[in-house]
Amino acid sequence: MPQEKGVPMGAPYGMDVVESCLACEMRVPGMFCDLPPAALQAFEAITYTTVYPKGAVLFVEGQNPRGVFILCRGRAKLSVAAKERKRLILKIAGPGEMLGLAATVSGKPYELAAETMDPCHITFIKAPEFLRFVREHPEACFGVAEQLSGKYASACHFRSRTLSRSPAERLAKLLLEWSATAEASKSEPRFSLTLTHDEIAEMIETTRETVTRWFNRLKKRGIVKMQGATLIICNEALLRRMARS
Repeated sequence: MPQEKGVPMGAPYGMDVVESCLACEMRVPGMFCDLPPAALQAFEAITYTTVYPKGAVLFVEGQNPRGVFILCRGRAKLSVAAKERKRLILKIAGPGEMLGLAATVSGKPYELAAETMDPCHITFIKAPEFLRFVREHPEACFGVAEQLSGKYASACHFRSRTLSRSPAERLAKLLLEWSATAEASKSEPRFSLTLTHDEIAEMIETTRETVTRWFNRLKKRGIVKMQGATLIICNEALLRRMARS
């Protein structure tokens, strides 16, 4: 369970955990991190901070919402049950994202599951305290609205991928989604590819072998190339054509 304020934590998994929002240097623009000092102090008073190991399940679909989990450091995969007892990854969440927000606001059960992919530094807020905080601090509503807007956009991207007819289309769309956040200063979009082929397969509802086969084809056709862990899109026009095929 999350750890209360004031309890010594050390540095589990090599992370220096900062329990104070006011002293944290990992602030993310657009989140609760940029609230006015008085509101941020009130927010800090209701939070619980801990480090979860890789593979920890934060919540599962159908579970009544306990509260929201703010991902301060690390990654978490959001997934739903699919056919043949497999899971389909909807999204990989990163630092600054609030998990379980929609369920907490609506009071309805979680519609998906969240599991850590790395050791994660997470801030937890119980549902009643979170809702009371938002009511008492209207400025926090902007952060909630921004998070919900981002989740809606992610749901639209996911729906677009799943409606695609072939694994090649779905892979192309996924790579284009990731390239949207690529380095703007580069002539060719590039981003760090931190997922395994198994994990990518879970995102586009196919097999690891199919993902590997299509990556090899994309490389041979000069559409993408790898430099270490960095994927570079060399022919974005052709990749977009694949996504529309």
